[in-house]
Amino acid sequence: MLPEAIAAMAEELARTGNASSLHASGRRARAVVEEARETVAAALGAHPLEVVFTSGGTEADNLAVTGLYRARRAEDPRRVRVLASAVEHHAVLDPVQALAAEGATVELLPVDALGRLRLDALEAALTADPESVALVSVMWANNEVGTVQPVAEVVALAEPYGIPVHSDAVQAAGTLPVDFTGSGLHCLSVSAHKFGGPVGSGALLVRRGTALAPVLHGGGQEGGVRSGTLDPPAVRGFSVALAAAVEASVATSARVAGLRDRLVAGVLAAVPTAVPHGDPAPGGRLPGIAHFTFPGCDGDSLLYLLDARGIECSTGSACQAGVQQASHVLLAMGLSDAQARGALRFSLGHTSTEADVDAVLEAIGPVVERASAASIAASVAGVGA
Repeated sequence: MLPEAIAAMAEELARTGNASSLHASGRRARAVVEEARETVAAALGAHPLEVVFTSGGTEADNLAVTGLYRARRAEDPRRVRVLASAVEHHAVLDPVQALAAEGATVELLPVDALGRLRLDALEAALTADPESVALVSVMWANNEVGTVQPVAEVVALAEPYGIPVHSDAVQAAGTLPVDFTGSGLHCLSVSAHKFGGPVGSGALLVRRGTALAPVLHGGGQEGGVRSGTLDPPAVRGFSVALAAAVEASVATSARVAGLRDRLVAGVLAAVPTAVPHGDPAPGGRLPGIAHFTFPGCDGDSLLYLLDARGIECSTGSACQAGVQQASHVLLAMGLSDAQARGALRFSLGHTSTEADVDAVLEAIGPVVERASAASIAASVAGVGA
């Protein structure tokens, strides 16, 4: 967390007050929430009334996808198709798939080898039967390989048909320029922990006039769209972090992108067989993500070997019900299952330093060599068995 966000949240934690109560403490808490709402709106190019506070990006995505679908379906039962890119975060993919139980027809749109949505596929899906489309969901930037998606073009294709578009901007907010009003989107999700705010706090921006069915029911907070007692300390920490991150985003992104580029070049020099992923063009991917696949290596082995050296990264794969699965993002980009299992993602942020990059570059060669040897040994043992 950013120091100023910690200070703001800690100050608020020492106070009491339910923002829905009418007594003095409640009114003071309400003032904190509304000031935070104005700050978030200003930072993201939205109107304060368009900011719905949530517990984070996952809830915001669920509310957007499910809320838009149910509202649109209630207006016109023919609207059963849900279009989403095949590389969405599971916070979008899972609720989209869950809507199938309510009669939704889910269509996952293909991406190219860089992980970018194929606009021709979206256009074909829209023009085939626009009256049956409930919504479109395309993330602002991919969380695994970092590729920035053509959100403006997506909105331009959907707008003539009056089809609402949602974008998961969890990875982008506070790093890339995000203008909600200018984007033409109907809904946009953000999460505080991605830009130095508290974990468990986020928001869904909802364009005024957009019909959205609530997912949580109870006290009718947040304009009846998201019931639940508001958390003034988290909301204030969220808003302070976002304002600070947006103000420093140009300088921070340039510095972090420089670290990433040095990391990518160093890894490729140390391990010539490594394959980088994501759009390498200027502005084509998030500044803080460096993604590779290492042929002949298991991503988990690489992760644990690096972790033993004090280097924390991720594999980009999910473990569901105890069964390893290759990244759906990499598979959608055309990689084989075996290739996708050798993936590593390095994430850099405002705390990252040159020394961090040095540590990775010193370790990556020996670690890959050891993981590769282990993979060969395991393969030989399996053949022998």
